[in-house]
Amino acid sequence: MKLFDVYPINDICITKAAGAYVWDDKDEKYLDLYGGHAVISIGHTHPHYVQRIQEQLNKVAFYSNSIKIPLQDELAQKLGKVSGKEDYQLFLCNSGAEANENALKLASFYNGSKKIIAFKKAFHGRTSLAVAATDNPNIVAPVNETDNVIFLPFNDEEALESAFKANEISSVIVEGIQGVGGINIASVSFLKKIRSLCEEYNAVFIADSVQCGYGRSGKFYSHDYAGVDADIYSMAKGMGNGFPVGAISISPKIKPRHFMLGTTFGGNHLACAAALAVLEVIEKDDLMINAKNIGNYLIGELKKLPNIIEVRGRGLMIGIELPGELNMVKKNLLMKHKIFTGEAKPNVIRLLPALNITKTEADIFLQAIKTELSTVNTPSLHK
Repeated sequence: MKLFDVYPINDICITKAAGAYVWDDKDEKYLDLYGGHAVISIGHTHPHYVQRIQEQLNKVAFYSNSIKIPLQDELAQKLGKVSGKEDYQLFLCNSGAEANENALKLASFYNGSKKIIAFKKAFHGRTSLAVAATDNPNIVAPVNETDNVIFLPFNDEEALESAFKANEISSVIVEGIQGVGGINIASVSFLKKIRSLCEEYNAVFIADSVQCGYGRSGKFYSHDYAGVDADIYSMAKGMGNGFPVGAISISPKIKPRHFMLGTTFGGNHLACAAALAVLEVIEKDDLMINAKNIGNYLIGELKKLPNIIEVRGRGLMIGIELPGELNMVKKNLLMKHKIFTGEAKPNVIRLLPALNITKTEADIFLQAIKTELSTVNTPSLHK
């Protein structure tokens, strides 16, 4: 049997990782500013994280949700405290797609409506409803197609209001900062408009925080910059620092009933241990403050460089838009400078490092990209 070939793969085999660095099977060292799609939130193989999982593995690794799992209650309490949503309710699952799937389903249970508002360039996952609300027809199979999703322009308040007037809306799902879409920030007024319209029409405001949450923006959820609460927050990626775990945090106005949601592996003992370790490190080491400070430094320095169209982002979720003729920069950063970064089409470099990276590591990247940008003759396009 061979692997199903669906991933374009770099010819690099990582065998060791620590902090902000990884090493390949040739013992070549790389600076990791991508964290495997924003997953590594507290650094690779963080000692407290490793200890938490090892200790739990020696006790019990898994049992189903048919028995009491005190770690789940401990996680709910800690997440409520760190996120500032202590009166919310927690449902645990395994991934961001599953979190969004359950959020959309729960919204429809709540108000009995079917129509979902999503936005251009959105990415919400690859499961049935999540992918239907994702603006990428290349990954939507015929069986996923539905007329229950309405796609609107991002940050267009007028279009949003018109859609509410013309349809019976169940929910609005929106990333506080679009990740795959190119690091596009939802404006404060746009998020406030979503909140007010959802209240007016009894719709559910779903804040997709899978990539832009968990402290990455400098606040726990990037939507918090708007100063309003969503009804459901979805999360995953950085939640487990590499251990598969996802969740939705649910407003007290939405009432549970037995069997309306369910999962086999969600909330297992090891997942809760991993998630608790992440929150404990975020809280103890003030990583949201670090994400904001290092992010502001990176953004400020990047804006000084030539041949960049635009720098976007908040905290340690940063997009660097380059002209098309510089599409080799990301590859050169990896192959020549040994720095992992991400990409969003058509030509945006994404930075999604661990929240505890240092100024020293930021400077390594800045020097590398400065070198790449200064070796080309493209006139400055920076805005």
